[in-house]
Amino acid sequence: MILKVFLAGAVISSIVLLFQIFAKDILDYFKFYENGLVSFFSLASIEEIFKFLAAYLVVRKSKFFDEPVDAMIYMIAAALGFAAIENVLVNFGAVFSNNMEIKGVIAAMTLRFVGATLLHALSSGVVGYFWANRKIIIGLIFATLLHAFFNYFIILFDRVLLYPTLFLIIIAMFVFWDFEKLKRIIK
Repeated sequence: MILKVFLAGAVISSIVLLFQIFAKDILDYFKFYENGLVSFFSLASIEEIFKFLAAYLVVRKSKFFDEPVDAMIYMIAAALGFAAIENVLVNFGAVFSNNMEIKGVIAAMTLRFVGATLLHALSSGVVGYFWANRKIIIGLIFATLLHAFFNYFIILFDRVLLYPTLFLIIIAMFVFWDFEKLKRIIK
């Protein structure tokens, strides 16, 4: 089941790309700044909603979705599938854009594979926690905010990755705490 959810997350990433292209056109039409919070929030919300749908549509009626902590596990699996394809697509774009030297491409790949992958796993873990507590909308809002602020921090602190990294570490502590809370429900 985890593999199915991972693959659903991977497949959904292509659909998200189409929705984000459409959303960017709308944001451009209304003159929203590309690196502004409205743009970051809009694009992050698309990713968070679709990652949730990838997990939900696969496991909603599964006999393997029978404990509260399963919601977090399946959400993180969907996020990892999503991040895998997103990272490959972004990195192919960087390699073929001819705007960067190879050193810059390798740095961008490293940042994406570590930062973006962890971000997706953590934000989806948050959605999973709220899904287990039957508060999906609240989880999607929190995850979207986390995602948008991380992306904003990456742009704001362009050369100083300390702040986005600290942000992810703090979020990770909350996600681990959420796992523990849900595991106690099982006992």
